[in-house]
Parts: sequence; C-alpha cells; structure tokens
Amino acid sequence: MKEFIYNEMMVHVAVCTNKTPQNVLIISNNADGFVTEMKKHDDIAYKVIAASASALREVADSAFDVVISELDSDAAVLAHFNRVLKDDGLLVTKHPSLDNVEDNTQIMQILGKYTKIIMPFNLGNGETALLASKEYHPTADIILHRTDMLDGLEYYNCDVHPAAFAMGNNIRKAYLGVIKN
Repeated sequence: MKEFIYNEMMVHVAVCTNKTPQNVLIISNNADGFVTEMKKHDDIAYKVIAASASALREVADSAFDVVISELDSDAAVLAHFNRVLKDDGLLVTKHPSLDNVEDNTQIMQILGKYTKIIMPFNLGNGETALLASKEYHPTADIILHRTDMLDGLEYYNCDVHPAAFAMGNNIRKAYLGVIKN
C-alpha cells in the first residue's frame, strides 16, 4: 500500500470540503503522514492526540472544524466526535470494510443522529473511510481553489475528490436509507 495515498485522502478530502477550516484535530497513534499533509495548508491550525477514548475526552467542546480519526468508533466515541466538532464541522474516520454491513450500519445510524451527511469514500488504496458532515457536502461543496492551490501532492486532486465518493450499486443497495447524501 502506498501510504501517501491514504494520508492525502484522509486529510485533503476533509479539509477541502469544509468551507473555512481553522482548526483540525488529528486522532492517530502514527500521525506523521497526516501532519505532513496538514503542513500543505499554511493557514489551518492542527492538533494531534493519541488514538484513545481517554485522550478524546479531554478535548474541548466545539473546538474543531474537522476531525480526522483513526480511532475505532463505538457509540461513546461517536458522541465525543459530535461534541468536539463545531456546528458546521465534519469528521473523516476509518471504519470496518463496507462488506461488514451490520457494523457499518450501526456506526452510520449513530452518526446520523449528529450529522446531515454520511458517505463512505474510496481512499485510493482499496480501503474506504467515512465522511460525516454537519453542513458541507463532499462533492457539492468541494473548495476548488483550496484543492488547486496545494503543492507537492502525489495522488489527491480536484478530480479524485468527487470520484472517491462513487460507489457501486451493491454498496448503494446494501446501505439504502443508511448513507445520507
């Protein structure tokens, strides 16, 4: 797996969807790649915490525009994501394989209590992540000028961004009424 693809997609899909991100929270035990990608956005502050529920509990309410997480999500963790996000915030998080419909449905239904939009997207390496947004739609609200101004990218671009959200009919059928787009 090419790690740069994963890092670029996890960071830039989120940051280039939110209209005016100022503060990004990265939850990871190996955040170096995410930090490298965040440094390409000079005007956006970021904070890194360990991928643990206890570290997330210490984060202030409504403090972040974007959360990028590698933390395994249960109902309590998902509630904390909602708590730390601003009113128009969005979350990008890892999740079980889309083949695991039962576990993903549970995660998406919980996120649906907090967000308007929940969409899986392809990371470009055979895996998917979830984007859950309180306000911004990842294909309708992509910030093209921010996307086009990024230097040093090896994979992500303004064409890859919306294409990452294309899903086959089998996924659409399996998650009918669960994915919110």
